[in-house]
Amino acid sequence: MSRKPVIALVATGGTIAGRADSATDTTAYTAGTLGANELVAAVPGLGDIAELRAETLFRVDSKDMTPGHWLTLARRVAELAEQADVDGVVVTHGTDTLEESAFFLHLTLTTDKPVVFTAAMRPASALSADGPMNLYGAVRVAASPAFRGLGTLVVMNDRVYSARHVAKQHTRAVDAFGATDGEPLGWASPPTLARRPARTEHGDVPLAGLDTANWPPAVEILYVGAGSSPALLAACRQLGAAGAILALPGNGSMPASWMGEIEAAIAAGFPLVRASRVPAGAVSPHDGLPGLLCADGLSPVKARVALMLSLAQADPAVFVRIAG
Repeated sequence: MSRKPVIALVATGGTIAGRADSATDTTAYTAGTLGANELVAAVPGLGDIAELRAETLFRVDSKDMTPGHWLTLARRVAELAEQADVDGVVVTHGTDTLEESAFFLHLTLTTDKPVVFTAAMRPASALSADGPMNLYGAVRVAASPAFRGLGTLVVMNDRVYSARHVAKQHTRAVDAFGATDGEPLGWASPPTLARRPARTEHGDVPLAGLDTANWPPAVEILYVGAGSSPALLAACRQLGAAGAILALPGNGSMPASWMGEIEAAIAAGFPLVRASRVPAGAVSPHDGLPGLLCADGLSPVKARVALMLSLAQADPAVFVRIAG
């Protein structure tokens, strides 16, 4: 008789672990109230799928997640994945910054075992809370051999997404997440891989190259709207940023009024990435400014993760490899 899969569960807080005073309140709650064992206890049938080894790493509202949390989380997940009898890892997280944390782990973990993030839009205390079913689906995906070797995944509302393309697309809807490249990779119940991701760059920047001495580089995102002042970029440099992402309109369109500051930054060797504030689609390279990095299909927040890793490695080619 084959053994039951062993899944490590790492809880980090978020709405999925939140509680409110009223079962009908889905906004005024305290995130991260429940620990990992309480999350598991709320989902009947998990023990039929896998042997769960649950632990609470953080109790953080994900709006308060930092790159320091990413590094601690990645190191712990890597330790768990290295255990020979562990078949996969599930991470519970808040929705606000889930796509950033998941992408960081996607780029830094080298394991072929499934690492699956999940979350909730309603707190655990709410009527029809979505967290238990999301957790159930995440454990099913983590226990499925079909999802090995795909890097870090995200399970929300029965859909399975690659960490590279997943994005929160609605502020309040239960079905808040989608894929910026179109369709999900598959389904959680039952675990079904419908398509493989176009890229499998997971582990591009192994954790061994990161330590507290070079992490995190200070990278900021500048959102450029109609008439936004280019003084924002000058101030960013003057305040000591190590690099910046320009969240630009359209196909990374650079306003004429910004060109002087952009050219000055490039001439000074300041790492600058041209990204788009548009939710989907890739940014075309700009041949006229060879020193300007291109986010390609990365969103501004994911371009920031990639640039931070590139700066931590002191290697511009790292960003180009991730984005391109």
